[in-house]
Amino acid sequence: MSRRLPPLNAVKAFEAAARHLSFTRAAEELFVTQAAVSHQIKALEEYLSLKLFRRKNRSLLLTEEGQGYFLDIKDIFVQLADSTDRLLARSAIGSLTVSMSPSFAIQWLVPRLAKFSENNPDIDVRIKAVDDDDDALADDVDVAIFYGQGNWAGLRADKLRNEVLIPVCSPLLLNGPKPLEKPSDLRNHTLLHDTSRHDWQAWFRHCGINDINVNQGPIFSHSSLVLQAAAHGQGIALGYSVLARPDIKAGRLVCPFQEVLVSKDAYYLVCQQNHAEVGKIAAFREWMLDMFEEESRSELLPG
Repeated sequence: MSRRLPPLNAVKAFEAAARHLSFTRAAEELFVTQAAVSHQIKALEEYLSLKLFRRKNRSLLLTEEGQGYFLDIKDIFVQLADSTDRLLARSAIGSLTVSMSPSFAIQWLVPRLAKFSENNPDIDVRIKAVDDDDDALADDVDVAIFYGQGNWAGLRADKLRNEVLIPVCSPLLLNGPKPLEKPSDLRNHTLLHDTSRHDWQAWFRHCGINDINVNQGPIFSHSSLVLQAAAHGQGIALGYSVLARPDIKAGRLVCPFQEVLVSKDAYYLVCQQNHAEVGKIAAFREWMLDMFEEESRSELLPG
């Protein structure tokens, strides 16, 4: 036998209005208009075929039937809120699986992860390194770091920061026998490539240089490998600023030129839209956003 339930949104509006004895205050609590609350109450009264409220001298009063109904359901709402709070409290602890590229994990997250763990000792972060995201979250992933333009259907995407492409090299190479004083000097150096040669092509085009052969130099499968090769003096890399920052800060890499290329893409923290406020996911998202904001204020990159 199926249960006979009233329209639940209407019951929610009635409970708030009965508790406050005000449609206006109920609307403020529910983040809707007063007209919407009035409409829901009317729908509930039509469903029950009786009046729940009456107005007297500009005040709102419950009818006898409305008073009895409110007394019957108010504890149900209290119990529902308490149960939800307990569930969210449990969801704020346990394991959190975070998916991202190996380079982002190595260059950015792993060196900073201890800070998150210190503030959230009950959350056990599990890092899942993946070479490519397919614009969707795997079933076993709570949060992911995507690189793109933030338009992933069904997912909440919080921008971490815009990305900038910057030439970087070892300080030893910068002070070597071949000058690195202007972008055109790169014709005398080995170019290091991340996945393809397209980034260098775009950077040279941005600088107005069209006579340097970008079809030379090794190609690496991951951005972190390109940066490591550059740090070891094997050539000049065009690094992603977020990933290059730790090596620049440590002095392993330097930026020989001021010219940078702002990417159309950015790093985003993404999760399922309906999971965004789950305790452990919300805690990780807030920490990530705070970290990027803090680091942006002490940016070490040129430009």
